[in-house]
Amino acid sequence: MPENYTDPAGNTEAFRVFANTPEPQAPTAAGRAPLLVGAAVAAVVLVVLAAWLALG
Repeated sequence: MPENYTDPAGNTEAFRVFANTPEPQAPTAAGRAPLLVGAAVAAVVLVVLAAWLALG
């Protein structure tokens, strides 16, 4: 623990700031949608390529 660390419980004002600080938001499903769509497209392309190589 660094020496300049201040325990929020040791100071009422610091504790109030600490307690009222909003938590970081988790990524939403909308933020992951392009990633999921890209993964699905890549999977379809790979399946089509494998079928073309197997049958062609």
